Amino acid sequence: EPQKSFQSIHIAGTNGKGSTATALSSILKECGFNVGLFTSPHLISFTERIRINNIQISEQSVIALAAKIRRLIEGNDLKPTFFEFVTAMTFHHFAAENVDFGIIETGMGGRFDSTNVIEPDISIITNIGIDHCEFLGNSISDIAFEKAGIIKPHVPVITASKNPDVIKQLSDIATERNSEIHIYDKDFRGSLLSMDDRHLEFNYTGHRNYSNLVLPLSGRYQLFNACTAIRASELLRQKDLSIPDRAISEGLSKVKLEGRFEYVSEDPPIILDCAHNPEAISSLSASLGDLLTGKKIILVLGVMNDKDIGGIIGPIIHIADSIILTKASYERAASPQRLAETINSLYGSGIKGTADISSTENVTEAINLAKSRCGKDGVILITGSFYTTGEAKELLGHAGVLSRLRE
Repeated sequence: EPQKSFQSIHIAGTNGKGSTATALSSILKECGFNVGLFTSPHLISFTERIRINNIQISEQSVIALAAKIRRLIEGNDLKPTFFEFVTAMTFHHFAAENVDFGIIETGMGGRFDSTNVIEPDISIITNIGIDHCEFLGNSISDIAFEKAGIIKPHVPVITASKNPDVIKQLSDIATERNSEIHIYDKDFRGSLLSMDDRHLEFNYTGHRNYSNLVLPLSGRYQLFNACTAIRASELLRQKDLSIPDRAISEGLSKVKLEGRFEYVSEDPPIILDCAHNPEAISSLSASLGDLLTGKKIILVLGVMNDKDIGGIIGPIIHIADSIILTKASYERAASPQRLAETINSLYGSGIKGTADISSTENVTEAINLAKSRCGKDGVILITGSFYTTGEAKELLGHAGVLSRLRE
């Protein structure tokens, strides 16, 4: 069982999994460990999902691993899903490459997720919101129960959830399993010192206190993800791993993460953010006031059909000066017509008074239209889904390989 050959950290949650996982990977790499990172979905290239020391797996390795897993399941009645297959590939790859740590993000939920075969040193549940209802249940407590499926007996769990009911539910499950729970704002916390559209600077209070830490990501919500990664480092240190303070500050300062408030063009300014559910969009919108003060925001929005479209549009529509609806070339993408109908039924004509709404048939058209509307004080924000942002990034000249492998 390849997953037994390395120590692991397991991460579930509605939002922030990728940021927390990447921050932790960066800290552990700084300590000199060989660190595997498994995340999903990808923006442009399938190879983004499987990394060692933040270097993406090669296409050759992907092909070889796929063939290997296929051979292993031949003659069995196993019918793995795409995600199960990729999980197996990842564990074999990490074992073969002798990683010390695998940082493993769940695909969806936790309890029945294919990643849940690992026996981690630490479990992390970033936060819990409503997403994937058709699989995980319609209430926050149903979803919390699914994500809490990664809490293992006697394995500490960290959460940055802010919802008191969720915290109580996770605490009860942790107590039942004799797992120590570490809660943001109770056992550890961060305070934001300053933030611009590319960095944030913060202090951390936990087992030790750190001041003036710098993270090259933007958005207030990134504070919680960074602090969660530091807490995990502190717990690993309690297990006698050598994690110097310098590795924490250096590791955070070197974090690179695509598609999270990422500038992909300077002239005109184009920002990508792969927020794709109401909670993520609300967090993004709440930060925009601070980050883009005095800018005219041209919003390019493309959402998947199975998402809460109204819940995604609601928080962000009022901060846009111009709205361009579009559709990624992907069968799950909602049509611009459906997005327009949703806006109309929710707001009628009462959107910010002035915001004009246009529909485009594809992402290329949307980007061109946005550029034509972007004056001196304008900024283009492309969001609503990994698929929309990934396609935009590729169209803007960031090459992708194996990019069509999608769930």
